Amino acid sequence: MNLLVIEDDPVLGKALQKGLAEAGHACEWVRNGRKGLEDARSQRFDAVVLDLMLPDLTGVEIMKTLRVEGIRTPVLMLTAMGSVEDRVTGLKAGADDYLVKPFAFPELMARLEAIGRRVADRPSSTMSAGPLSLDLTNRRVTRGGAEISLTPTEFSLLEYLIRFHGQVVTRKMLCEHLWESDWEGVTNVVEVHINRLRGKIDRGFDEPLIQTVRGRGYVLRAT
Repeated sequence: MNLLVIEDDPVLGKALQKGLAEAGHACEWVRNGRKGLEDARSQRFDAVVLDLMLPDLTGVEIMKTLRVEGIRTPVLMLTAMGSVEDRVTGLKAGADDYLVKPFAFPELMARLEAIGRRVADRPSSTMSAGPLSLDLTNRRVTRGGAEISLTPTEFSLLEYLIRFHGQVVTRKMLCEHLWESDWEGVTNVVEVHINRLRGKIDRGFDEPLIQTVRGRGYVLRAT
């Protein structure tokens, strides 16, 4: 497996990197929350080992951001915070497993292999609406066979619109889905993301797919 370890303890981080490499896995180790989130967003890893208490961003914040953006890379949370409440918080944030420090390295390996098997056994998930096709596993978007490059937020936005294909999606719904907030406010952040998404999926095509429903929100119509 190709693994990412996000752990700020230099002794533990180095030991994990060494042990995982000796077990035959490629392993990248980062000590900072923001850098860890940036690397996890690349989706080039088969699994992430994520500490809970990190500089800049906590493990829970990283976990929530990844899941809100639709990134499904398996995550094993590794932390000294082992109360039932802590474990429930981590799992509800989107973690696939939770291991409390101190731990035995063979158990860590067994848990990583288990979540790796679950992902390998999961069939590729695709969604489509007219000429649009989304591969949720590899996070690829095509329109009429032409691949379109989207940011994680744009991908999550398009996935949500396709789930409600032909139905109006309100700004409030988009705020709750993308930012876990029910506040619409006066900001034009939703419009900005919609316009950027339109520019990418409609470029070079005659038929616009995302339409504005005045006073209500947006609808994706594709035949």
